Amino acid sequence: MFLRVSKRIKARAFGLCLVELLLGNRNFEKLLLEAVDEGLSSLGDSSRQALYFHLEKTFKIKRQDIPHKIEDFADALGEIFGVGAKVLEIMIIKRLYEKVGGVVKYSQGNLVFTEYVTAIKQSFAAKKQEASQIRDCVVEPEKKR
Repeated sequence: MFLRVSKRIKARAFGLCLVELLLGNRNFEKLLLEAVDEGLSSLGDSSRQALYFHLEKTFKIKRQDIPHKIEDFADALGEIFGVGAKVLEIMIIKRLYEKVGGVVKYSQGNLVFTEYVTAIKQSFAAKKQEASQIRDCVVEPEKKR
């Protein structure tokens, strides 16, 4: 039995399947770390490495722990760079936004860095869930016996 589906639904399903292919088994924490690396790279590689060293020694935040200590990370950036931290946060958010496919759903107008990260994480999870559900609903034609 074949299921008749509108072009709009097919296009959405194709888009979500494409998202799933692009994201694959990548998890949000890995994408966040990549975005942080890329955002901090704007300072230069040696400065980025020095910042990671300072985060670990002074603030007890290892690079791999940043996704689980995002508030501590944001606070540390604020202590180190003052108002300049906002520029780095924006760069990180832009990179993260690109990595998850550019869809972020939130209701507030002025989100802070940690709220942006949370909103992007929720959108990422919803997008992966929706893509997974559509993949599970694909009906293959029955084989002839």
